[in-house]
Amino acid sequence: MHLTALDWWIVVLSLGVTFVPAIVLARRAGRNTSEFFAAGRQAPWWLIGISLVATTFSTDTPNLVTNIVREGGVAGNWVWWSFLLTGLATVFFYARLWRRSGVLTDLEFYELRYSGAGARAVRGFRAVYLGLLFNWFIIATVNLALTKICGILFGWTNVETLAIAVCVPIVFAATAGLWGVMVTDTIQFLITMSSAIAAAYFALRAPHVGGLSGLFAQIRALHPHWLSFFPNFNDWPTALAIFVIPLTVQWWSVWYPGAEPGGGSYVAQRMLAARSERDAMGGTLAFQAMHYALRPWPWIIVALASTIVYPTVHDIAVRFPHLQPALLGNDVAYPAMLVFLPAGFAGFMVAGIFAAYRSTIETHLNWGTSYLVHDLYRRFMAPGRDERHYVIAGRLVTVLIALGGVGVTFLLGTARQGFDLLLSIGAGTGLLYLLRWFWWRIDAASEIAAMVVSFLIAIAFFIAGKLGYAVDPTTSLLIGVGVTTLAWLGITILFPPKDEAGLVAFYRRVHPPGPGWKYLRERYHLPDSQDSPAAALAGWVLGLAAIYGVLFATGAWLQAAWLPACVWSVVSIAAALGLVVVMRRLWAGDEGAAETERQPSARES
Repeated sequence: MHLTALDWWIVVLSLGVTFVPAIVLARRAGRNTSEFFAAGRQAPWWLIGISLVATTFSTDTPNLVTNIVREGGVAGNWVWWSFLLTGLATVFFYARLWRRSGVLTDLEFYELRYSGAGARAVRGFRAVYLGLLFNWFIIATVNLALTKICGILFGWTNVETLAIAVCVPIVFAATAGLWGVMVTDTIQFLITMSSAIAAAYFALRAPHVGGLSGLFAQIRALHPHWLSFFPNFNDWPTALAIFVIPLTVQWWSVWYPGAEPGGGSYVAQRMLAARSERDAMGGTLAFQAMHYALRPWPWIIVALASTIVYPTVHDIAVRFPHLQPALLGNDVAYPAMLVFLPAGFAGFMVAGIFAAYRSTIETHLNWGTSYLVHDLYRRFMAPGRDERHYVIAGRLVTVLIALGGVGVTFLLGTARQGFDLLLSIGAGTGLLYLLRWFWWRIDAASEIAAMVVSFLIAIAFFIAGKLGYAVDPTTSLLIGVGVTTLAWLGITILFPPKDEAGLVAFYRRVHPPGPGWKYLRERYHLPDSQDSPAAALAGWVLGLAAIYGVLFATGAWLQAAWLPACVWSVVSIAAALGLVVVMRRLWAGDEGAAETERQPSARES
C-alpha cells in the first residue's frame, strides 16, 4: 500500500485526537486505584457499551472472521455467534449482581463469596495466571495480527512493526487509567467501524468482484452453501462442530475473556465501573447488540470478496512475495484486500487498524494490571500503603505486561500449541461460574477442583496428541466438560462451606434470587431477593431474538432475499418492543434503591 501525504495527515490527526483524553484525564487517574482501575465507579451505560465493543474489535478479529469464511462460509461464524447466549445471560442475570457486589476487580469477588485459605489461594493464583501469563498470550496474538497486516501493507518486519506500534498504548494505558481508556475507545470505535465499512465498499469494487450482486452471484455459483446463515446439515460432522456444539455446550462451558459465563475479566471491570446497576445492565446490553448485530457483515463481505480476488493462499503469496512464509494463511486475505483502498481512505484504514489495536491492548494492560496490583501486590505483598503508591505500581506493571507480550509475540511461531492448551484448560468450569452466584454450597474447593481437573484433562489430551493419539476436538471438549463438571459438583455436594456467616454477609450485600439460597434465607430469616428470574429469562430470550434477528435481516437484505429479510426484520422489531417492556420491569425494582459503594470486606481488611 502506498500512502500519500493526505493519508499520513489523516493517520497523524487521528492519533493526536485520541491522545487528548490521556492529557485531560491523567491527573484524575492518578488520584487512587478506584479511579485508575474502575473510573471512580461513574461510567455511564453508553460509554461502557462502546468501550467494550471497541475492546473486542481488535486487529486480529477481522482476520479471524476472514479465515472462518474462507474455510467454510458465513455459517462458520457460529463458533463465536453462539457466545451471544453467554453475553445476554451476563446482561440479565449477572450485571446487577456484579455492580451490587462493590468489589474493585472480579478476583476480589473470591474473598467476598468464599472464605479461608482456599479463597485467598484462588484469588492469588488467578491474579498471576490471568493478569500476567494468560494476558501475555492474548496481547501477543493481537501483536501478531498487527505484524501480519503491516507485513502485507508496508513490508515491515515483526521488529519494525512492534517497535513503532507498542510504545503508544504503553504510554497511554500507564497514564490515563480506565477513564482514559474508555473515552478513547469511543473515538477509536468510530474510526474502526467507519474504516471497516469503507473496506467493504472498496472490496466490492475490486477487480472481478462485480459489486454486491456480482459477489453473491459468484459465491452462489462456486460455493452453494456459503451464504446460508446455518450450516449444511448433510455434512453432519461440520454442522456438529460449528453449530450444534457451540449452541448446546460451548457457550456455557468455555471460559474466554470477553465471553465468560457469568461475566468476568474486562467485562466485569466495566460493570464494576458503572455508576449504577442500570448502567451496568444497559452498557453490557449495548455491547452485545453492537458486537453481534452491527459489526459482522462488513468483515464478511470483505472475506467473501477475497475468495474471488485471491481464491487460494498461493494467490496471496504471488501478490505479496515479500511476506514471510510463516505469516501466510487465509487470515491475511483481509489485509490483502485493503490495497484496493484509494488515497485518503487508505490513511483512514491505517488509522482504523491502529485504533483497533490500541483499544484492545490498552484495555488488556489496564485489566491485567488491576489483577497484579490490587489482587496480588496490594492484597498479599504490600498491604496498607497509600493510594498513590499503588497507582505508581500500576503504571510500572503496565510496562512489564506490555513488554512481556512483545516477547511472547516472537515465540508464537513455536508456542501456538501452548496457547491452544491455555484456551482448553478452562473447559468445563463455565457452569460453576454461572451457578456460584445462585447456589450457596459452591465454595473455593469447588473452583479449585474445577481448575485442577480441567487442567489435567487438557494436559492428558495434549500429551496424547504428541504421542500420535490425537482426539477429535469435539470429543475432547465433551469429555473435558463432562468430567470436570462431575468433579466439581461432587466436591460441592460432599463438602459444603463451613463459614455460613460469610455467606450471609454475601447474601445481604448482593441479594441473589432463586431457590439456591433458600436454606440460608430460612435459617437466618433473610429477606427474599427483589430480582425477578422470570423477567430476566424473558429479557434473555427476547434479546436473543432481537439481536439475531437484526444480524440475519441485515444479511438477507444485502443478498436481496426479500422474504427472509422481511421475516427476520419483523422478528427483531417485535422482540425489541417486548425487550423494552421487560427492561422497564427490571429497572422498576431499582427505583429509589441506594447504590452499593465499594467498601473493603472484613476478610480484605
